[in-house]
Amino acid sequence: MFRPFLENLRQHGVPASLREYLDLLAGLQAGLSDWTPEGFYHLSRAVLVKDEAHLDRFDRAFAQTFAGLDDIPVEALVSNAAIPREWLEKLAEKLLTPEERAAIQGPGSFDELMKRLRERLAEQKGRHQGGNKWIGTAGTSPFGAYGYNPEGVRIGQDESRHRRAVKVWDKREFRDFDDSVELGTRNIKVALKRLRQWARHGAAEELDLPGTVRASAEHGYIDVQTRPERHNAVKVLLFLDAGGSMDDHSRIVDELFSAARSEFKHLEHFYFHNCIYEALWKDNHRRWTETTPTWDLLNRFGRDYKAIFVGDASMSPYEIAVPGGANEHWNAEAGETWLRRLREAWPDNVWLNPVPCNQWHHVPSVQMVDGIFDGRMRPLTLEGLTEAMRLLG
Repeated sequence: MFRPFLENLRQHGVPASLREYLDLLAGLQAGLSDWTPEGFYHLSRAVLVKDEAHLDRFDRAFAQTFAGLDDIPVEALVSNAAIPREWLEKLAEKLLTPEERAAIQGPGSFDELMKRLRERLAEQKGRHQGGNKWIGTAGTSPFGAYGYNPEGVRIGQDESRHRRAVKVWDKREFRDFDDSVELGTRNIKVALKRLRQWARHGAAEELDLPGTVRASAEHGYIDVQTRPERHNAVKVLLFLDAGGSMDDHSRIVDELFSAARSEFKHLEHFYFHNCIYEALWKDNHRRWTETTPTWDLLNRFGRDYKAIFVGDASMSPYEIAVPGGANEHWNAEAGETWLRRLREAWPDNVWLNPVPCNQWHHVPSVQMVDGIFDGRMRPLTLEGLTEAMRLLG
């Protein structure tokens, strides 16, 4: 029954053997997984993945294998009494027409949104579904899940639907970008090669032909001269937006990350979500426990580094302009403050946006970030990359 899953794992480079596959079936038979997609995901990952470097490949194979489960007819679900209730509750999601959505008013400001949330938490005593006030599901309240509101706090929902949440009340797991992905095109690497600062360093192991000819002529015998090899000495800081709406662009960012790792010897990368604040991280699986203070980076890396920011810049404007407006935590200083500090620390900087540039004017936050970067935002296309490398050069 799960043979396509095993085949997809192997196609994505996860070395899952037949023995491990049989162990997975035995675990299911023994009841080690509850009857939820999450339970099966965690059991299969624990059994089939033996190296954490393969976690991202496993996630892609899992998504490919089990894509389309939401298309199973409702009649097929309800006819099976073994299907848990929580699997069916999502069918009650609030579906609104564009006209109905336009008629719904948000709180109007970040402070008002937080004030209303505190009031609801103090007043509400039980579960609520539908409606426009309480924390619940399938309604138009600013607080809850599977409903709609132009400015709200998402609570208890497994992933974004309308991408309107100002804050998310759930701990979410993001994946690292894969720096070993096989590029589908050489164009990204060719564009990155434009950013070069050649220098000779290391052991003198390369034949210096002009020097050998000159020394031999001067000394009257063959005098072989060597010199250090020439390397690209450019130093790059790569800041990558991960999770949320960036999941739509994971493939192109994987390709960019892989190309950058192969082209730049001096490369440091860090992750952020939506906007940069007081801390960043190197591993998305440990982003809640192992972070690096942004001030440390500002003091550690000199002004000779080139800073490349990669993100769709699509977020609530509060996340950029307001202290406390961060999507998943309370930030003491506004995101704009941190972005300007980073730009000042590394004057050679550029923002790469995977969203087509003809869509930027539809998203206020994109225009805000582009303004902070003084128009140095470029699309993540071949032409955009080429222009970005010229800006950095």
